[in-house]
Amino acid sequence: MTDAGHRVGAPGADGDLANQAEGYLLWQARIAEAEQRAREFTGRLDWLTTSQRDEVERHHVEDGLRRARQDLERVAARCRSLRGEYERRYRSLRLRCVGWTVAVCAGAVLLAAVSLVR
Repeated sequence: MTDAGHRVGAPGADGDLANQAEGYLLWQARIAEAEQRAREFTGRLDWLTTSQRDEVERHHVEDGLRRARQDLERVAARCRSLRGEYERRYRSLRLRCVGWTVAVCAGAVLLAAVSLVR
């Protein structure tokens, strides 16, 4: 929930735009983190030439971002799976509650009808 009481990820242009902006900012942070890690890694390899250092950093960043993307895709797939599971459970619970409510109301009507007949 946001301060305005809107659910993050809510359908509509505002929710989509907020999700896109958040995703963009998170990915930019991931890129900056990968670049920093690559610089730290190559900083210990003082025997590398400048071009070698740049090449190693580029490969290190690409590998880190590829792994990050795979992780995010796995998390997104799991979120979709959980959403489907929770929707099925909610639907089942809702049907059960409606069934019990109808049964109780029918029982109350039957009981009232029997007491009126007597």
